[in-house]
Amino acid sequence: MGNYYQPEIETASREKILEIQNEKIVKQVRHVYENVPYYKKLMDEKGVTPDDIKSVDDIKKLPFLTKADLREAYPYGLLGTDLKNCVRIQSTSGTTGKRVVAFYTQHDIDLWEDCCARAIVAAGGTNEDVCQVCYGYGLFTGGAGLHGGSHKVGCLTLPMSSGNTDRQIQFMMDLGSTILCCTPSYAAYIGESLAEAGYSPSDNKLKAGIFGAEPWTEEMRRSIEKSLGIKAYDIYGLTETSGPGVSFECEEQTGMHINEDHFYAEIIDPETGEVLPEGSKGELVFTSLDKEAFPLLRYRTRDICVLTRKKCSCGRTHVKMCKPMGRSDDMLIIRGVNVFPSQIETVLLNEGYTPNYQIIVDRVNNSDTLDINVEFAPDQFSDKVSDTQSKEKALEGAMRTMLGIGPKVHLVPPKSVIRSEGKAVRVIDKRKLHD
Repeated sequence: MGNYYQPEIETASREKILEIQNEKIVKQVRHVYENVPYYKKLMDEKGVTPDDIKSVDDIKKLPFLTKADLREAYPYGLLGTDLKNCVRIQSTSGTTGKRVVAFYTQHDIDLWEDCCARAIVAAGGTNEDVCQVCYGYGLFTGGAGLHGGSHKVGCLTLPMSSGNTDRQIQFMMDLGSTILCCTPSYAAYIGESLAEAGYSPSDNKLKAGIFGAEPWTEEMRRSIEKSLGIKAYDIYGLTETSGPGVSFECEEQTGMHINEDHFYAEIIDPETGEVLPEGSKGELVFTSLDKEAFPLLRYRTRDICVLTRKKCSCGRTHVKMCKPMGRSDDMLIIRGVNVFPSQIETVLLNEGYTPNYQIIVDRVNNSDTLDINVEFAPDQFSDKVSDTQSKEKALEGAMRTMLGIGPKVHLVPPKSVIRSEGKAVRVIDKRKLHD
């Protein structure tokens, strides 16, 4: 049995969780119908009223919300309460179209921070820990969520934000940080930088890392764990549902427990919208059960994953989601083949390369091209052209086996792929610029 922040909820019986969800969904649908004209219109068009929703089983009657709806309703169209009741906004780091702006009442922030506190305690955090938060602060939800969660647990919180790696390392070593919160790509970079500064993993006091905000593979987890001498935990969330802490890993590390007292999860067929049975692979859909300011119902995340209710050794009873297997909108279709960046990362780490890479997709003479720039680790680098070419050919063969199509691999010198202090930019799709 593990440690819990709110044991009575985290280990509640299935019946108790359903009772909480059923009570909350009835109230929430009424709240949204009466306060969010945008969603009321969608319900009216579908012929659904709040009286039709008597339990979570009826959620499937409700219309979906998508990112397109959020953009259309920007900025205030999905607000569920008077603006005077809101105390904060957060916003996505989205690169296309209008940004998504999410609103929070103080109650919303308290519940969100509770969710993040559960994640920190699940990773072994207590009031004796020093929690270094290097997610971005400001509009991005990462910094704010883990910062608030760390306070609730009673950790000494280092609000570092992202970047300035020399200072990150100085504070980490001088103040004895024990928990690191950041993106996995930045954790890998900190590990690299510590090694370059002459530190071994045993020189730091870190015991755990809580990493999210971008996809990462099991191979990358092992690589980070080795470079920092820690146990690395996954955390998941979206600005649209509050931020990180929608779900989190426990010590079993076989998926992330969804905080089911706050979020109801469904898996749907991304093409038809049909709800799929437990254990099916499909698109993850979330309903916020008790958000006041920005109460999204049936929000399509575009993340592809599987839910499981298999009993967990940590004692938590909330449903688990697997690590997202890609996004239905991040999937690259190259020469008719579905390619996810995570597949490329798996090959690189299996073959002993760093997770520093960039995928460049283009279209030449009406045919898609796939180039992958892969960084040598410092100890692999060779000036001999023949060595490099044979390694590139070997990687191209491994990629072809994994992806079903042959990319062109370019091995590049250490540190030549741009490092990200926020979310890593892994894909440059030039086809979009030409089309």
